[in-house]
Amino acid sequence: MGVVVRSGETFVSELERCRRMLVACAGVQRRKDGKEFKNLKPRPIDDADEKVVCVTSGVSFLGSAIVNELSLHGYFVRVIVDNPEDVNKLEETTSGRHNVTVVVADLTDVNSLVEAFNGCRGVFHTSSSIDPSGVSGYTKVMSEVEMRTTENVMEACARTETVRNCVLTSSLLACIWRDQAGESESIGSSRIVDHACWSSLQLCQDKKLWFALGKLKSEKVAWKIAQESGLKLATICSALITGPNFHRRSSTATIAYLKGAREMYTNGLLATVDVTKLAKAHVCVYEGMKENSSSRYICFDRVISTANEASMLATEIGVPVGSIVQTTPPINSPEEFQEYKKIDPELRTTSLFRQPPRTLRRSSPFRF
Repeated sequence: MGVVVRSGETFVSELERCRRMLVACAGVQRRKDGKEFKNLKPRPIDDADEKVVCVTSGVSFLGSAIVNELSLHGYFVRVIVDNPEDVNKLEETTSGRHNVTVVVADLTDVNSLVEAFNGCRGVFHTSSSIDPSGVSGYTKVMSEVEMRTTENVMEACARTETVRNCVLTSSLLACIWRDQAGESESIGSSRIVDHACWSSLQLCQDKKLWFALGKLKSEKVAWKIAQESGLKLATICSALITGPNFHRRSSTATIAYLKGAREMYTNGLLATVDVTKLAKAHVCVYEGMKENSSSRYICFDRVISTANEASMLATEIGVPVGSIVQTTPPINSPEEFQEYKKIDPELRTTSLFRQPPRTLRRSSPFRF
């Protein structure tokens, strides 16, 4: 059972909005049969009702940014947390905001999620499972947990009559880990990475890229449920998230993403995105779903292509340069890199010249 934390005045106003929503949606049901679902004609809804949305893991770095962006755009945001203790963490975020409320729901219980989503028109699923005890901060077990959590969220969206749209935060890692040996080089398509690219499940397993595997399997199951239920879905394949003090708040997520970073850097696929820009992209995609069909997007604002950029990124996220790129001579910290640069301005990485870099193609409608 979800526990809603809100003021009395907000509770009354939200009850009224929910009542109008249920009246507007009367007679509309989600069904597994695609043809039956497409034949249903929902009644017109008020703009105010359209502005009620839900954000999972709203206490996370990205979740908080999305909540803030939605609030600025006039949305009524229901923030979902799965731990009652996280309610206190959100007091500062929700303080003084009449359009932000907090709901405690169990992400492993579909019925709990249905109750939490009820009355919302859209859902933003941003959460991912992190295991601090894992070597990379993310284990094989966590990839399964993340997939099951996404499956629960999507099932709950499909069962909740008021929910029409869902935006899922995926990862660029679900696009870039491809087995090039099985692709045609003759037309050059394998050198381009865009929204149509999917990582290889087997390759992720072989390389033990559990974070990539979790995102890949989560996105696959989300699209399957969306197609079966008629739910409109958009997925955003995000690059490595950066921003003020991000690595201090989400160090395990950063480390998990960077597993295989040297290979990504070599292939020109180590990209980053500022958390604020990513949050804006989520809102932009959601609003575009009113006119557009379900879509998949790649979101990034910077590609790390030089040793100097690698050094700056390492400093920004608090990891050794050596975890991102193999330098000549070997360098283990940003400070060592800067010292060597004073001696040898032409210092470069040996891995950059092993093969031509690939090209990342950002999906519209992003404008950075």
